[in-house]
Amino acid sequence: MRLLPLVVFLLLLPNVTFSQQPSWEQLLRSWAALDDADLTEESYELLTDLAENKLNINQATREDLERLPFLSNQQIEDLCEYLDYYKPVRSLNELLLITSLDYDTRQLFRCFITVGDTLRSEKLLPSLSTIAADGRHTVLATLKVPTYERKGDRYDYLGYRYRHDIRYQFTYRDKLKFGLTGAQDAGEPFLANKNKWGYDFYSYYFQLRHMNRLEELNLGMYRVQMGMGLVMNTGFHLGKLAALQSLGRSSYVLTAHSSRSSASYLRGAAATLRMADYWHLTAFASYRPIDATLNDNGTVRTITEGTYHRTKTEMSRKDNTHLTDLGARITYKPTLRNAVASVSANVLYSRFSRSLMPYNVNASKKSDTLRYRRYALSGNDFLNASIDYNYTNYRLSFSGETAVSRDGALATIHSLTYRLSEEWTFMLLHRYYDKRYTAYHAYSFSEGGSTQNEHGAYLGATWKPRRSLFFQAYVDYARFPWARYRVSNGSEAFDAMMLARSLLYDNTTLEGRYRFRIRQRDDTGARSILNTYEHRARLRLTHPLLQTQVDAVLVKGPDVSSSGIMVSQQAQWQNSWLQLSANIGWFHTDDYDSRIYQYERSVLYDFSFPMYYGHGLRYMLMARAQWQRFTLSAKVATTNYFDRAVISSGPQQINHSAMTDILLQLRVQL
Repeated sequence: MRLLPLVVFLLLLPNVTFSQQPSWEQLLRSWAALDDADLTEESYELLTDLAENKLNINQATREDLERLPFLSNQQIEDLCEYLDYYKPVRSLNELLLITSLDYDTRQLFRCFITVGDTLRSEKLLPSLSTIAADGRHTVLATLKVPTYERKGDRYDYLGYRYRHDIRYQFTYRDKLKFGLTGAQDAGEPFLANKNKWGYDFYSYYFQLRHMNRLEELNLGMYRVQMGMGLVMNTGFHLGKLAALQSLGRSSYVLTAHSSRSSASYLRGAAATLRMADYWHLTAFASYRPIDATLNDNGTVRTITEGTYHRTKTEMSRKDNTHLTDLGARITYKPTLRNAVASVSANVLYSRFSRSLMPYNVNASKKSDTLRYRRYALSGNDFLNASIDYNYTNYRLSFSGETAVSRDGALATIHSLTYRLSEEWTFMLLHRYYDKRYTAYHAYSFSEGGSTQNEHGAYLGATWKPRRSLFFQAYVDYARFPWARYRVSNGSEAFDAMMLARSLLYDNTTLEGRYRFRIRQRDDTGARSILNTYEHRARLRLTHPLLQTQVDAVLVKGPDVSSSGIMVSQQAQWQNSWLQLSANIGWFHTDDYDSRIYQYERSVLYDFSFPMYYGHGLRYMLMARAQWQRFTLSAKVATTNYFDRAVISSGPQQINHSAMTDILLQLRVQL
């Protein structure tokens, strides 16, 4: 009976009058064909902030467009050329004239821009009274209430079982932004223990942009992305298909950290100056605490930043180590005819207050299972330097970065894109990361999840035979010369994907995709390396009103045989003040190996990409009501398992077969 209202809603919804465009979350899923956990919480919050503070296309600079991570170099160049010749843009429908913007990218791009006046804002800030009158205040409070009790809520956790956060942000056009975010996870103490100042984590930031030669100034907490991520990338990253969509673009992004996430940020000051017409200089300094598990001698065994502080053990790790970062970047962007090019030099110095010692070289033979840590970050001081470069013309785009670490170890990545015609685009990407190369803030294209111990090649192709038909495919091969987690010797990996999408009618698309992966790992006794074969398929029919999706997975190997399926239906409706969303999905997988991830819509700034395995049903209903300057959102979501009486284990154990969470959010804009 609990499912009856949701089922009735889904059945009656097609008869409701409908008028709306898909959300940017829906369009991003279509654009990138997100799989597994490709979209991170940090990336999601960055995109949410960009969507909430839309870019005026008539005032956009090249640097503004580069902040949108889904645009390729060619698309940015075409947009800049169009704006130079035809500005002002009168309607977003003019984007149809930019041929390099395919249907999916164009629809996604519309969610992040607006059409405004062409007058660039002042080179200097106006009076405080003008800023106060024209600025916008936003206050947002979120509360998550579980209707169940975990074992840790009664015995182990130091705080209440509710998750809550509050955000305040002030913005003045595209010039000024500052704010404060306080966040608390379930089980963490509030106004107690080490959290005597209230929340477990605070994010505070101040951002100033477009001030004559001062292009950007960040104070407080911020993120930095340089080049292709071999030295520094605490910003945006997605999966392999997204790399094909954005055509391997290298970029520089300096942005405020307004997230509730306590990982991958810097704290201090950062600024970008336009030294001359073609020269730009960025410098930043950061000093921040991090969490770590310690060895008996006080050195760091594992860095655990961004984790929970619910138990006494977790709380004992909070802020027990500090990290200092000093970095700089200088960029040369010459003016070329019918092309764009740039060259940048990057340098980063990092120092930990405690020495890192993840691997004990004097350990016994029994500890040799941890030999994959032999070349992990060790010591106190680290120095990384790189050069990144790119060149783009009408048909060809080339990007690359080459970096060295303190001991001379090399990491390099290059991508080459060739636009054969309006229908065909090819991309080749090669990377080589020495097993000795270490960079704490690095995050770049990889199969193994780190910019270390990998040598691989990626080939992708896009075919658009007509506007309503779209094909993409890639193959990726990687070799790991040294041991990895669960692999005691050198190993290999193979990954291939094919995707087809057809625009049927009235914004309705049909998409099919298939992904095949080969991964290697040790057998039970670590005597030999075994191949595991993974097949994943998806069929999805999407309309702004309804979405039907079927996922299937099959995992085969000498010591594993697992399969699973998930069938889901999503729906949404809105009028001038009310928006309703619903989702119901049935899943049946053999075990964790055949787990299935699926994006789920949620309230603002709440990242929801649940994982399902076993046998059960997931259903959700969300409502968002807007009245003048107030927006109230509520979400109720339940996972009901048919194959177990207890969910999870340890402190997270729930002595029930179902778990329901209630999410409430209030936003006030002044």
